[in-house]
Amino acid sequence: MVVREFYDEQQAAGRLRVSVAAWRWATGSGLVPGADAGPGRWSRAVVEAVDAERVRAALRSVGARGAADQLTQALGVPLRCRPRVTAAAVGHLVRAGLLVYLGGEPAYPDVHPDQVAALARRRDLPAVLDRHVPLGPDQAAVRLGVRRLDFDAVVGLGWVRPIGSVDVDYKRQGGVTTITLYSAEDVALLQVARPLVDWRAVRAARAGSRSPLASLTPVVPGRDWVQLGEVARMARVGRSAAVTWRRRHPDFPAPAGGTELRPLFDRAAAVGWLLAHDKIEIPVAMPSASLVLVGAGYRTVRLQLDDPHVVLADVADAEDELSGWSTDADADALGALLEGAGEFGVSVERLTAPGTSPLAVLSRVRLVESYRSGAGGLRITLAWPASMRGTAARSGGVVHHVDLPEDAAAGAGAECGCTGHDCGGVTPRWGCPDHGPAAGGAMEEHIEGGVYCADRVRALTVGTSV
Repeated sequence: MVVREFYDEQQAAGRLRVSVAAWRWATGSGLVPGADAGPGRWSRAVVEAVDAERVRAALRSVGARGAADQLTQALGVPLRCRPRVTAAAVGHLVRAGLLVYLGGEPAYPDVHPDQVAALARRRDLPAVLDRHVPLGPDQAAVRLGVRRLDFDAVVGLGWVRPIGSVDVDYKRQGGVTTITLYSAEDVALLQVARPLVDWRAVRAARAGSRSPLASLTPVVPGRDWVQLGEVARMARVGRSAAVTWRRRHPDFPAPAGGTELRPLFDRAAAVGWLLAHDKIEIPVAMPSASLVLVGAGYRTVRLQLDDPHVVLADVADAEDELSGWSTDADADALGALLEGAGEFGVSVERLTAPGTSPLAVLSRVRLVESYRSGAGGLRITLAWPASMRGTAARSGGVVHHVDLPEDAAAGAGAECGCTGHDCGGVTPRWGCPDHGPAAGGAMEEHIEGGVYCADRVRALTVGTSV
């Protein structure tokens, strides 16, 4: 009888009388020590020390489709600029070493549900998927938030290049088809690497319309060059910052063309340098804003707008506009609120977006437009008179100033505790004898941060009155 001194995974599983999948999970989860006798080999001592019952009890598996659904759910709802995780993506995650292969077809493997759940809990899950899971053209269009024909235009312009292909058997729908694959990171970086493109207009293109990219000239292979000014735009800094980076960092890309006074740099090299030096980030999600609307009878609707875009008017008799992507459910709730708005219309109690002060609108908010883009998203646009705009107080509501007579000022009296503002108004303290309600009717409320305040600042600067 030959006594083995080392075992591969099949021999180890046979020695313990467990399935190969159970042994794979035991080694992948750390239940048994790693291979100690070479790649894929375990010594006799290690194998014989393993508790076979524990190995059997630890094994559970889920198919690639179930794992993909669990990861998709972890990305959140609705999925905006993020394709669903597919069964094939689970295969890529296994090949990347993020999940343990437990059997089944390698392209669509069985994996352990506990490991899938741990991956789903990772805060960097979107970045992990971008890094390890390539995308077909339809998925790439979703990742970029555009129509398929717009992504085809991107490919035709030479802005992204394939990284591989895969044959997919659609059986009854035409047999085997070769699908070109693209890097999800390259696709996501397009909106950073091409800052001169109006990506909002591309994403908002309506179904059936010509691509806004169709009129652009394809890049010449090997000559996709940018000036320092465009490098700066990628990082959202001034050109002087890019000039400083080039002077201070010896690894800054060398010029690929141009002149000494106007050097040109390879775009891919510039993007790579910016990423390596944390000057830019790969977009992993679409920015969103939280919107709270109040209608008749203090009825409140809360909704989320993805990729919000606010255009503020600079005169009081014009309108501000807010647009963004909504869900059908939120759009229906908004429509119902506007339908029963009553005499004074709908107010924005609070519009909150990262990096900005909360905005409020006193009334007369209306729905200007609602349509479904060619990419399938529902886009809505709200508008309101600029004179209604204000700043939402931290405790809720709208902060007001009081427009004072020219001879009045904050701190006029010894007992005044009112807050003065740059626009010339104050936020009055109720009991203040100079600025409170008892001061009389000469004061008029207007909105902090609104165009009236800006008008007053301009008027005071030129020595006129408003």
